[in-house]
Amino acid sequence: MDVATVVGLLGIGLLTGVTTVVFGFGGGFVTVPVVVWADSALGADAVRVATATSALVMVVNAGLATAVTPRRTLAALRGSGPLVPLLAAGAAAGALAAGAAPAGLAHWAFVGYTTLTIADVLLRPGFLRPRGEAAGAAVPRPLPVALGVPIGGVAAFLGVGGSVMTVPAMRRAGHPMRVATALANPLTLAVAVPAAAVCLTGAGVPGPASAQVSLVGLVDVRAAVFLLAGALPVIAVLRRHPLRVPDRVHAVAYVALLAVVTGVMIALGDS
Repeated sequence: MDVATVVGLLGIGLLTGVTTVVFGFGGGFVTVPVVVWADSALGADAVRVATATSALVMVVNAGLATAVTPRRTLAALRGSGPLVPLLAAGAAAGALAAGAAPAGLAHWAFVGYTTLTIADVLLRPGFLRPRGEAAGAAVPRPLPVALGVPIGGVAAFLGVGGSVMTVPAMRRAGHPMRVATALANPLTLAVAVPAAAVCLTGAGVPGPASAQVSLVGLVDVRAAVFLLAGALPVIAVLRRHPLRVPDRVHAVAYVALLAVVTGVMIALGDS
C-alpha cells in the first residue's frame, strides 16, 4: 500500500467520522468506494472486500458514536427492542449472500439502491419536511418491526449499515434529522456486528492479487485500521461539540452526500 493510498484512507476516515455523527452513516457509503479504489488490484472482487471492510469499520464507528450519544436521545428507541434481533438476523443472511454473489453484482446493486433512495426521498413526502413538522406536535412513531430483516439483509449485502434506510424511515415517523441520524448509529451496530463476524470468518479472495492486501476473511484489516485512525478522533470531538445545522439544510445535505457517493461508484464501475 503506497503513501498516496494511506493518505487517502486517513482522509476518508476523517470524513467517515463526520458522516457518522452528522448523517448517521457508520462509514459504509463513504468507505465502500474508497476501499474499492484502494484494493483495485483485486479487480471485480474489490467490492466484496470493500463491503466486508465497511462492516468492520461501522462496528467501531457506530459503537463509539452510540456510546457517547445522550441517553435522552437513545430513549426514542424505546419500543423498538424486537427490531434489533431481526436487523441482526437479516444482516447475517445479507453478509452470507454477499460472499456468495457474483463479484460485480454488489457494485451495481449499491448504485441501484442509492439511486432509488435519492429518488424516494426527493419525490415522496416526509423526508425534506418531516411529518411531525407538518402536523405541529405529532408524536414520532417507532420503526415497524417488520422492516428489521429486509433492512438488515440489504444493508449487509451492500455494506452500508442500514442508515440509508433507517434515517428516511425515522424522518417519516416524525423525528428531526438531529435525532434520526443519532438513532441510526445503534441500529447500524445491530447490522454491522453480525455482518462483520460473517465476513471475518468467511473465505477470502482467491488468486495472486490477494497477496497485496492484508485480508482476514474478506476484510482488508490494514485499510480498516487507517480508516478508523482518521474517524475515531473526529467522532469524539463532534459528539462533545456538535454542529448546529438547520433541519432542512441537514436533510438536503444528506441527499447531496448520497448523490456524490453514487456518482463515485458509477465512475469506479466504468474505470
